[in-house]
Amino acid sequence: MIGMWTAIKRTILGDKIDGKLPARVQAAIARQQIQSEILIAWVQVFIVITFSSLYALSPKTFSADAMFAPVPYALLVYGLFTLLRLTLAYWGKVPAWFIALSVVADMALLMFLIWSFHIQYQQPPSFYLKAPTLLYVFIFIALRALRFEATYVLLAGASAAVGWLILLGYAVHLEDGMAQITRNYVEFTMSHKILLGAEFDKVISIVVVTLILALVIVRARRLLINSVAQATAAEDLSRFFSPEIAAQITHSESWIEPGTGEGRQAAILHCDLQGFTKLSMEKPANEVISLLAEYQSRMVLVIQKHGGTIDKFLGDGILATFGAAVTTECYAADCLRAMEDLDKEAAAWSEERVAEGKDPMTVRFVSAAGPIIFGAVGDSSRLEYTVIGEPVNLAAKLDKHAKDEKATGVTTREMLELAKEQGYAPQTRLEPREGRHVDGVSGTVDLAIFRA
Repeated sequence: MIGMWTAIKRTILGDKIDGKLPARVQAAIARQQIQSEILIAWVQVFIVITFSSLYALSPKTFSADAMFAPVPYALLVYGLFTLLRLTLAYWGKVPAWFIALSVVADMALLMFLIWSFHIQYQQPPSFYLKAPTLLYVFIFIALRALRFEATYVLLAGASAAVGWLILLGYAVHLEDGMAQITRNYVEFTMSHKILLGAEFDKVISIVVVTLILALVIVRARRLLINSVAQATAAEDLSRFFSPEIAAQITHSESWIEPGTGEGRQAAILHCDLQGFTKLSMEKPANEVISLLAEYQSRMVLVIQKHGGTIDKFLGDGILATFGAAVTTECYAADCLRAMEDLDKEAAAWSEERVAEGKDPMTVRFVSAAGPIIFGAVGDSSRLEYTVIGEPVNLAAKLDKHAKDEKATGVTTREMLELAKEQGYAPQTRLEPREGRHVDGVSGTVDLAIFRA
């Protein structure tokens, strides 16, 4: 029985929001609510301008000696109230009580305007019950839906229903109002007679529309909160993964399973801080982490500028890919362009440190290209996107070999030729070194060394 009731509630109200929302999610929703308040206030300004224009341009059907013409006063009061609300909305300081007051004020002004018709046109009170102006209540009720809070929609609907019942009671009980009641629909439509059923139909319509809108808002609000929570989680995810990997995770059309991967042609870039291991043993922990963060922030920006994706941070090492997470036809050219800019950035960083009285730092960059496998590894509780293949292994081995070459930038001759085919035009001098023996690699490797 409980399970059935839960299923019914879920069908009616939508998915339940689990747990307390994080402060940042609540802040994001609050920002959305402020924007909604501004939008509502501007819609109200539009309503004031529209009603004022229609009133000014429309011919007046009441006599010139009518004792009371309330429309200009009502619009003036409503306009001033709306301007105050708009100002508070832009300040982001619209308290809940003021919003509730605004809802009631909207309906009160509308009902007052309708009530005044019988005085303005010198007719019995039942005259205003036929005023089409009642339809405006649905505008004001719908207006409250922009805030995605069912409470204010319910308050608007309740205010409208109660307001109309008060107007109906006033018309029925004033003077000989009871004599105005009829059960004849034709007589009702052709005279000032009151048909109670027709008036109750109006109230029922207001109540039903209000309840439907409130239900829609409850469901929409749950969806909004879940969407904001997921968007915030995706934003947080992009801090731990590269934007490309985060996009693959959040936009995946199916559940990502371990062991799924694709074969691609890509370039692998490996960055490494020379002498970092020794430095990390000699310097205080906070200084080491600060240095690492400074180094990574500068290098990552350059890598991403050229379309590279950060695969992982390996202590002081940065493993990046070009063409793996996002396929491209110029992966090798992009990688070598990135290496050129990385070399310049590293030199500038080292010079800045020397100018600040700190030790200079040397960064090595190596790269290789070829077929790789890009996919998810791990188990269902802990997944990681990674790249596997000979270029990955070769880049790691070239990183160690770069010390032997006494070079800060090393790539393979094969990758250099491929990059040139893809449109790469070297902006720095590349020195060929052929037939090099690299530890862990069978045979020899033709290399290209970056020279300033």
